[in-house]
Amino acid sequence: MSQLLDKLSFETGMRANELRRIMYTAPNRYKIYSIPKRVGGFRSIAQPAREVKLLQRTLAKTFLTTLPTHAAATAYKPETSLRSNALPHAGRGPVLKLDFRDFFPSIRDRDWIAYCRQTGCLTEDEDIYLTSRLLFHRRKGESHLRLAIGAPTSPILSNILMYEFDVRVVETVVADGVTYTRYADDMTFSAQRTGNLTHVIRDVGRVLRDIQYPRLALNPEKTTLVTAKYGRRVTGLTLANDGRVTVGRDSKRKIRAAVYQAVNGRLDPEQMQVLTGMLAYVNAVEPEYLDVLRRKFGTQAILKIQRAPRGEKIRRRSPALAQNR
Repeated sequence: MSQLLDKLSFETGMRANELRRIMYTAPNRYKIYSIPKRVGGFRSIAQPAREVKLLQRTLAKTFLTTLPTHAAATAYKPETSLRSNALPHAGRGPVLKLDFRDFFPSIRDRDWIAYCRQTGCLTEDEDIYLTSRLLFHRRKGESHLRLAIGAPTSPILSNILMYEFDVRVVETVVADGVTYTRYADDMTFSAQRTGNLTHVIRDVGRVLRDIQYPRLALNPEKTTLVTAKYGRRVTGLTLANDGRVTVGRDSKRKIRAAVYQAVNGRLDPEQMQVLTGMLAYVNAVEPEYLDVLRRKFGTQAILKIQRAPRGEKIRRRSPALAQNR
């Protein structure tokens, strides 16, 4: 038995033959459903069976997390956030945003196999074959395997397989004074002047043609260039002209109004949970705005919203709360 299978066996308590059986049949052990996209249409989700998900998470914890990812890749990492993706572009000028077409489904099992052969991270043929079965999903009617939207390993694996792309893009654009970050399929480039961004699309296209894997294509419909004169947004966050990263004025108005409703007992349990998540988002992106809310509504009111258990409403507090601003 290989060292990889031995490690998975130790971590899960499964025997080698059982591991092989699950990994071999993993591409077909998914539940498929659809969720609506924000911009219309539906996105297909492939949810792995429980035993497949267990092995995927174990492989991620014991092996995939040891493989390199680039600092420019800011998604799916415990130490990074949406703010981490936007912050390098704060205080800069125009922002160019590019997007990949069908990012996860375009990443194939052949890309993982090529990566293993090139880097030597796995050397035994059985390990390479079984992990390619475990990590990728087979769509109905297709013979090849794709990265699944819904598998716990897909996010980290995408960053691993995009490492060479990220390296080459950074090396290419830095000469023109361009800053680059990537949050999953969203690429952001910023510079002091629009002229510095002139060749970015051409350069990214060249990198995509030159790399061995994965084979990706840009989505020209999502290409946008925004100057400092207009609202520059990066992965949903606003780049203020004074160099700050904020949640934006519209979001702040909605959050402030929701807190007012909560303090006055007008939110149902589901709305309370949404507001709790909004405050957590603000705390991660722009914690200074939480101080504004505390001064306006009172520290205890905000704390109670943050700690509200499922099913509890925030009741109207005494007049003393209103004075604590």
